[in-house]
This record gives sequence, structure tokens and C-alpha cells, in this order.
Amino acid sequence: MKEVLIRLDRCLGCKSCQLACAVQHSQSKNLVQAIGETPPPQNRVHVTKGEINPLPVQCRHCQEAPCVDACMTGALHYDSQGLVVLDNHRCTGCWMCIMTCPFGAVTPGNSAKLAVKCDRCPDLAQPACVTACPTKSLVFADPADLAKEVREQLAWQVTQQK
Repeated sequence: MKEVLIRLDRCLGCKSCQLACAVQHSQSKNLVQAIGETPPPQNRVHVTKGEINPLPVQCRHCQEAPCVDACMTGALHYDSQGLVVLDNHRCTGCWMCIMTCPFGAVTPGNSAKLAVKCDRCPDLAQPACVTACPTKSLVFADPADLAKEVREQLAWQVTQQK
């Protein structure tokens, strides 16, 4: 299954992913119009300053998600593909998910007492954050395929150095 993976050595901290995410989750789906929307659109990926490189952080859709275990109402649950999804109608804003997420990927919503997290842009072929990343730091791929690609690139670089 494809996942949003991060190539840390490529992230510049430009926050294009955050902007694209906010626009995708806006009412208008248009940058110019989204700026004036009430409530303002909220991104679900957060670029934070790492010790060496910036780090884009979003829900990792953990196989054993602490947020799902902590959600007393069942608002956070696994869908048929194994993704952690949020049912806004069941969320009571107790913030147990925020307290238990080891990545800080679940945040309070702007407009209501509801949690907000990455939904992987289910209406798109790949998440908006991945499409918007100018350095291809964010990749939507099968982890095994990306690992193979990285190994092949490394092997090519080593042979070029000789």
C-alpha cells in the first residue's frame, strides 16, 4: 500500500505542502478564494524545524495507532484500507487523540471543537502535499519500492565515484 514518505535530505522547509493541504481542504479549493474563507482552511501537514533539516509532519496512519485506541467515541477508526480516518460527527473534542499521537499530527480544528488530521486527500490520485512539494521530499509510494529506488541510486553514485 502506498504511503506518504519523507526524504529528509530534500526538504527545504518551504511549506508548499502546508499551503497545498490547506487549499485542498478549503471550501473553494482555490488559493485566492481560500484566503478569505470563514472559517479559514486548515492544513493537516506541519513543517517543523528539525535539528538539521526541516521536517514535514502528518498522520502516519499507524498500524497500531494510539489515537484510535484512545478515542472513546470511535470517531478515529481504521477504514477498509487500514488508514486512520476521523468521523467528525462522532468527535467530541476531548483531545485524547492529540495527547496520545506520538508525532503531534492530530491538531485541534479552527472552527469547532473537532480534531483535524491528514486524510491523504481521498479525492486525489496522490495527496496535495506530495504534488505540491517542489523538491520531491514528500513521496507517495510503496515503502519497498522507495527503498529499492534509494538503493539503486546509491549503487549508481558509488560506481560513479570510482
